[in-house]
Amino acid sequence: MVKPTSDLRLLISGLCALLFALCSSADAQQPKVYRVGVIYPGGPFSAVVEGLRDGLKELGLGKQVRLELRDSKGDLGAVKEAAKAFERDKVNVIYAVAMGVVVAAKESTSDIPVVFVVGTDPIRSQLIQNFAKPGGRLTGAYYLASDLTPKRLEILKEILPKLRKVVTFYNPNNPVPNEAAQLGREAARQMKIQFIERHATSIDELRQDLQNIKPGEVDAYFYVSDAWITTQAQIIIQASLAKKLPTMFQEQSLVAAGGLASYGQNYHEIGRISAKLVQKVLTGTHPQDLRVETADKFEMAINLKTASQIGLTIPPNVLARADKVIK
Repeated sequence: MVKPTSDLRLLISGLCALLFALCSSADAQQPKVYRVGVIYPGGPFSAVVEGLRDGLKELGLGKQVRLELRDSKGDLGAVKEAAKAFERDKVNVIYAVAMGVVVAAKESTSDIPVVFVVGTDPIRSQLIQNFAKPGGRLTGAYYLASDLTPKRLEILKEILPKLRKVVTFYNPNNPVPNEAAQLGREAARQMKIQFIERHATSIDELRQDLQNIKPGEVDAYFYVSDAWITTQAQIIIQASLAKKLPTMFQEQSLVAAGGLASYGQNYHEIGRISAKLVQKVLTGTHPQDLRVETADKFEMAINLKTASQIGLTIPPNVLARADKVIK
């Protein structure tokens, strides 16, 4: 067997050292991968998460951010467990969608930054101190949901000029829908509309409430801000179609799913807007210094196919103002 010479040994050692240096350099140049723990209530709120994903791609972070998704399915207990697990596992930031989810995530954690998406005033809900300087470990995006309740009812009245009675469903155990229901009550009184409130805290209860609606008892279903009800919107849509009952929602994806009309803000766009806040938190900016983003574009959607199914003609002046018409 031929033994390597000292020169050959030196050459081999040098090559090994060079390869090690190259590998180390390649490893050092690998971009950091950030982990974002996403907690959302499912249903149409999935559009917010897709908006976040698309926004991060636009910012060049598509491959550097791993979204770890937790669909709570409206269970606040599941939200608390997910939030605790994310903080324990040291994800870089929690991204929470809908007020109930945000509050539960905040109460269940102590140090981790939280970027939120909510449809109710985050100052009134005590998530932040003010919009310009949130002042804590939370910042996020705010869109109008509860505050648009009167406008939504006004549009429904335009669609149905003879509107006299509307029914709404919500969970009375949560503060947000109670506040939205109060706004609906006041707007209905001014418009001389009877505002019928049904409380639902479970899917079975919601189904029973829908089943109990008698022909002619109400003229339409009207949405008030309740994240859990939003996740169950398909149940309401199916029952309303069967009863030929017009429906007014807050988000156009529900109109695409068979609802009659909606007025509000686009969930996907809200998620996209919030992506830059996630980016800034990931790259070292503290949430207390990040101004809360607000969405300021409102959209009205009409489903003409649904209108035809329930035997309704949409007034031309309303149809002309619609941002999206589904045929």
